[in-house]
Amino acid sequence: MTSGAAPRRRGRPARTEADSGPGARERILQAARTEFAERGYDKTSVRGIAKAAGVDPALVHHYFGTKDEVFAAAIEVSFEPALVIPVILGEGTEGIGERLARFFIGVWENPATRAPLLAIIRSAMTHDAAAKVLRGFVLRRLLERVAAELAVPDPKFRAELAASHMIGIVIMRYVIQVEPLASADPEQIIEMVAPTLQRYLTEA
Repeated sequence: MTSGAAPRRRGRPARTEADSGPGARERILQAARTEFAERGYDKTSVRGIAKAAGVDPALVHHYFGTKDEVFAAAIEVSFEPALVIPVILGEGTEGIGERLARFFIGVWENPATRAPLLAIIRSAMTHDAAAKVLRGFVLRRLLERVAAELAVPDPKFRAELAASHMIGIVIMRYVIQVEPLASADPEQIIEMVAPTLQRYLTEA
């Protein structure tokens, strides 16, 4: 006896609104940050990111392309250069060293952004592909845009010096956790580092 119900179709399930709706891109990015944080760059895959986000891998490729591009997007979510660069630059170079230090330390002091960034830094230290992506992002999206506003000789080189100073602090404080830097008050670090960054970025 037949029930009249439509027979179940085999094969790939139909894509739902949750797969491709307006929140899918954000879910993919969040999943990517978590996957990179927990697995590292080399063990993270587009398929794994898609599974964690509850979407088809093709949708990850649709929004971001390759794993490198997902990695770069995950970095951008943490730094939000479009919002942050105008704040760092302000209305002039006065105080730019303190603004840069405060932004950078603030990102790392926030637990929500620190975990994926730790994974990114560790991956960049051990994997050429991750280092290339991070280097390209830092140079193209952050340093070049800051350097373009600096009325000093060799502005890009100076911006790179400032970034290297901050990344060194990140590695010592958050990755290796060397004391007393690891437990120092963030305001103390900002106060001591800001004049050096100011000199890098403004003194002729």
